[in-house]
Amino acid sequence: MKTRVLLVDDHPLLREGLRELLGPETGYEVCGEADTIAEATRALETLKPDVAVVDLTLGAEDGVELVALAAERFPDVRILVLSMHDESLYAERLLHLGAHGYLMKHESANAFLTALGKVAHGEIYVSPALGSRLLNKLAGHRELKAQTGGLTEREREVLAAIAKGMGTQEIAAALNMSAKTVDSHRRNVREKLGLRSATDLVRYAVRWAGEAESGDGT
Repeated sequence: MKTRVLLVDDHPLLREGLRELLGPETGYEVCGEADTIAEATRALETLKPDVAVVDLTLGAEDGVELVALAAERFPDVRILVLSMHDESLYAERLLHLGAHGYLMKHESANAFLTALGKVAHGEIYVSPALGSRLLNKLAGHRELKAQTGGLTEREREVLAAIAKGMGTQEIAAALNMSAKTVDSHRRNVREKLGLRSATDLVRYAVRWAGEAESGDGT
């Protein structure tokens, strides 16, 4: 059976080009088209495509909203974002929202078919450059996690408070401990993490808190 593809883009000429690209010999079938979020939602519900190719700019509407909606309401549909917007600004966010691939419109037809094929077969597609950045970021997450693994729960709480810009007295009040104990925890954290100064500790705390918020730094 052919892979059923829904095209969501507000440019008829681009949809026509993709429709021609996905001809009978490719193993794909364009089962529907849409140029608004409402039309796309109806098509997802009634046509039940295997893959939705989604632009981020749908007239005055935001395709990011559609990606989030589709990922939540139609989890069986694979989503490939095809956009003119720089992947470094949008791709990671959209992957978190539920997209399965991101390709910029300036790429070649072969690149599109490659991306579509990977997404249709259950894989994640990003450009090699973005893939490398994401792997490096993941390595950074794991490094931070390993470094903070030796901290006690109380030391982690102090580190989180430092990341919020809280001073010793504020931390003491928030965590119900003495200022002297807070200073002791700060000193222990610095020693365990190999940080030389209070400034280094603040910088590390902010970075650690940011990674933790993104999902893998704790």
